[in-house]
Amino acid sequence: MLDSVKISRRQSEIRQEIAALTKLDKPSEDEVRSMEDLSTEYETNEKRYRAALVAEDTERREAGEELETRESKEWAETISNYEVRQVALALAEDGRALDGATAEIVSEMRSKGSYQGIPVPYAALAPQGMDLEKRTTIASGVIDPVRTMPIVDRIFAQSAATRMGATMINIDSGEVEYPVVSSSITAGWQATETGDVAGPTAFETTDKPLVPVSTLGITMTLTRRTLKQGGSAVEQAVRRDMTGTIGQELDKAMFLGSGGSGEPLGVVEGASTYGVTETAIGANATWAAFRGAVRRFMDANAISSPDQVRLLIRPSVWEELDETVFDAGSGMTEWDRLVKNLGAANVVTSANALAAATGSPLASKAFLTCAPGGVPPMFIGMWGGIDMIRDPYTSAPSGALKLTGLVTADVTVGRPAQLEVLTGVQED
Repeated sequence: MLDSVKISRRQSEIRQEIAALTKLDKPSEDEVRSMEDLSTEYETNEKRYRAALVAEDTERREAGEELETRESKEWAETISNYEVRQVALALAEDGRALDGATAEIVSEMRSKGSYQGIPVPYAALAPQGMDLEKRTTIASGVIDPVRTMPIVDRIFAQSAATRMGATMINIDSGEVEYPVVSSSITAGWQATETGDVAGPTAFETTDKPLVPVSTLGITMTLTRRTLKQGGSAVEQAVRRDMTGTIGQELDKAMFLGSGGSGEPLGVVEGASTYGVTETAIGANATWAAFRGAVRRFMDANAISSPDQVRLLIRPSVWEELDETVFDAGSGMTEWDRLVKNLGAANVVTSANALAAATGSPLASKAFLTCAPGGVPPMFIGMWGGIDMIRDPYTSAPSGALKLTGLVTADVTVGRPAQLEVLTGVQED
């Protein structure tokens, strides 16, 4: 019990005792002495009560901060115990029941979303997205239980979408809109003593919707031998392979999605639709080719220094920059100049997020973003988790099991002024 509560209760008891004594017409010496002692104790307790409140206020603040983050911490700890292996076994022919943290998470996700199969949270894999890819695990790829060897995973680059400032948003169900300020506030000086200042300017916002109309999928075939022989290694293999595949395709859709055939509209491919500025370079890749876009961000008061800009280029453009010498005396290359101004961490290279160079001379696109005031330039909406569906019938003659993972996602742009696409960046 808190000290302040104990003191408050004692004060109430003292008041009751004093009230009973004051009703006496002729109190005795002991009763008078008792009233004096109770009065002194009451005054002392008032000071103790105020001191206890001050001390407990700090404790409440610390407890409040802990309570604000406790739920997310507890959920993250629970997610870390989610076992993809249990999902594979539950979807296998023996239909093993889920238990522990895995069963708890599945129950929680089903209560908030609609799933045909067993839901798998993104956090159990990684914060990335998914490709419609068919893979078959055959006997030669199964881990030999006698000789324990590490699984060699496919190689995937780190997500370019998150490195370019995109925010990943998890949505339970329905459409979500993000209001983004679109009004331009006007300031002006008072021209005369009795005159008005500039304005008024209406505060306006534009809704940026994320709609669950685009669904990606993975189909994986697990042979009977894999299910019987792989054991817990199946969980790790499935987890890492799905993580990489999800990240690769979401990166591609984020930038190059066509907006048709079920794909969301990517920010580079759909630049004109989103209202993003496209500037033709038509020259070799140099720091000067990108410097103009950086200056335009500065002119629009979107940034105050070049290192607040993030640049996405293809690896072939990096090669061109690195082999183009700017100063023969010092050996400084165009890449050195670029990194000096933007910072190495702000330059992202990806052969997946930008289309290959075409034409003669070969030329590709580059993409620049900034985040004034911490506002993300792009949003990726992810609905629920991965919906794992079992198909034991298609490959029934061989005893194999097909698992399908479905993900619903969408992409939208916050402020087009925070983005710019450069075309015709030549590589030779």
